[in-house]
Amino acid sequence: MNITGLMTSTPILSDTLFKAVGVIFVLFAAIIIGKGLSMYLQRSFKDRMDKEHLNILLKVAYYGIISFAILVFIFPILEIEPAGLLVAGGVVGIVIGFASQSIVGNFISGIFLMTERPIKIGDQINIDDNSGFVEDINMISTIIRTYNGLYMRIPNETVFTNSITNYVANVVRRFDYVVGIRYEDDADEAIGIIREILDNEPFALKHPSPEIFVDNLGDNSVNILVRIWAPVSEWYDLKTRLLWIIKKTLEENGIEIAFPQRTVRFANELQTNEISQIESNEIF
Repeated sequence: MNITGLMTSTPILSDTLFKAVGVIFVLFAAIIIGKGLSMYLQRSFKDRMDKEHLNILLKVAYYGIISFAILVFIFPILEIEPAGLLVAGGVVGIVIGFASQSIVGNFISGIFLMTERPIKIGDQINIDDNSGFVEDINMISTIIRTYNGLYMRIPNETVFTNSITNYVANVVRRFDYVVGIRYEDDADEAIGIIREILDNEPFALKHPSPEIFVDNLGDNSVNILVRIWAPVSEWYDLKTRLLWIIKKTLEENGIEIAFPQRTVRFANELQTNEISQIESNEIF
């Protein structure tokens, strides 16, 4: 046995073991501190911040502690020079940056969405002609469940750079009806009947008040415009239910909903009239 080789390798093994134990201890301590800080922040800010912002804060705190431990303690234990890593990381970052521009754009857009908060989980929205319920907002994409139950994943860059229509951001929302009645019916009476229906409807808001007026005189009907404000939670149900009530009530009071009518003249009838007129002139 080579005693000199054994003595040389023993300090190397001891040094490697010491470094490994040191790295494990630092990582373990950093994870415990990060978890503890996250729990403290969650207890302190759960009633002051919304869920999305709080999750971001917890992740930044947790991974920030671990990154700090790696840079300040683990790199010196492993005798790694941060300057060299920065240069190498810069080159790698440039290569990755060109290869993943869309991912970076989606990530930054996700941060902006969580900061600006134009939409929240549960909202009903329309983005680039895609409508539905917001199921989740991730760092890279937004998940929407469409009204017909389809799963849709939209990149956050698309969400952030397109117009967003949020149907439930405001507490009230308006919908309109156009009710066409016959010319022989009394428009003032029809307006009074519709107003009474709205006065008796608890979800038709009084402030802002409904608007009911003759909007235009159509080819076949007098068109009455009805504008109704409702709580956003009851908007759809009221919109689908109230129009049929208005129609039935008007008809019960002798006011009918107009429908298109056309007078058609046939060529044979015109020709017969012309022949009859010619024969009549010949007699005289």
